Amino acid sequence: MPVPLIHFENVSVQRGNQVILQNVDLSIAQGEHVAILGPNGSGKSTLIKVISRELYPLLQPEPWSLEILGRDRWNLFELRNHLGIVSNDWIAMCTRDYSGYEIVLSGFFGSVGIWPNHTVTPEMEQKAREVMEVLEISHLAERNTEEMSSGEARRILIARALVHDPRALVLDEPTNSLDLRAHWELRSILRKLAQNGISLILVTHHLPDIIPEMRRVILIRQGRVFCDGPKEQV
Repeated sequence: MPVPLIHFENVSVQRGNQVILQNVDLSIAQGEHVAILGPNGSGKSTLIKVISRELYPLLQPEPWSLEILGRDRWNLFELRNHLGIVSNDWIAMCTRDYSGYEIVLSGFFGSVGIWPNHTVTPEMEQKAREVMEVLEISHLAERNTEEMSSGEARRILIARALVHDPRALVLDEPTNSLDLRAHWELRSILRKLAQNGISLILVTHHLPDIIPEMRRVILIRQGRVFCDGPKEQV
C-alpha cells in the first residue's frame, strides 16, 4: 500500500502566544484531490506553511508526527521536487522586474528570478517552455511580471511549480482578486492538471473554487479539523 502523500498526527502550531493549529490529524493519499475549506484566520494558510516546512510544529509531550511521502525529514530543495507550492507570498515576491519565462525557470533553483550563479541547462529551458505551452501561457514568456494581471501571474507561478514534475500541487487561495474570466481560466487549468494525474491540494474559503475532481473536503475552524469527508456530505 503506497504511503500517504501527507500525514499529520496530533500536530499543533503556535505563533507567539497564539495556537494557530491544534491537535490536527490529517492524511491525504497520493493522487488524491482535496479542498481544505475554512474562513479567513482559521489556520488554512498555516497548514500550507507546515507542509512546505516554512513553519514547524510545536514540540509537545504528547506523541505527534508529520510525514510527507513517509518521511519526517526533508531537504527543502528535494521537497520542492515532490510538492509544488503556489501561495500568495510567492505571488508578492515574484511580481517584480522579471519576465514570465525567468520566473518559470527560477523554479529549478528555488529562487525568484535567475541569478548570475545559476546554470540554466538546455533541458531546463525546454521543460520551462513545455510547461508554459501546456498551461497556454507561452505568450507571457517575455512579458514583465509587473505588467501581468493577477490571473496571468498566478498561471506563471503554477508553471514555476510544475517544472519539476511534482507529485502534487498545493495552492493557497489561488483565486484571490481574480475577475470572473480569470477565475474560469484557472479552474480549467486545475481540472486539466487533475485529469493528468497531478494530485491537487486546494486551500480556499470560496466554495466555487472546488473543482469536480475534488471529491473530498476538509473543513478547518479555529485551528482544528472540524469536518472531513465527501464533499456531498460536508
